Amino acid sequence: MPLQVIFTDNAPVPIGPYSQAILVDKKLLFLAGQISLDPKSNQIVGTTIQEQTEQIFNNIEAILTAAGTSLEKVVKTTVYLTNMDNFQAMNEVYEKRLRHIAPARTTLEVSRLPKGALVEIEVLAVIE
Repeated sequence: MPLQVIFTDNAPVPIGPYSQAILVDKKLLFLAGQISLDPKSNQIVGTTIQEQTEQIFNNIEAILTAAGTSLEKVVKTTVYLTNMDNFQAMNEVYEKRLRHIAPARTTLEVSRLPKGALVEIEVLAVIE
């Protein structure tokens, strides 16, 4: 089972010992969870859940593009929120960015996220 590390300068450099994404058998792409980091400064972008969710999708899209796929090929997401009261506002951006199809999704409330982020999103996509 061949594994390939995916990396792009257009998304934040990992802040720990992990890859932006791993491509398995040139078919399945597993992205690490993304928070709203600016790729250049590595600082959180936005103070609202909507602003942070937009930046997260910008980062996700950059990694997907680097791997040769797109948001249209996302099949599963996991969303981590520090406050479930932010669900609807996050969901508005989520739905706008993933308008092609509703991927399978899990949403969880967590006590904290790195760098004080309000939301983190990880995705699984296919390569075709």
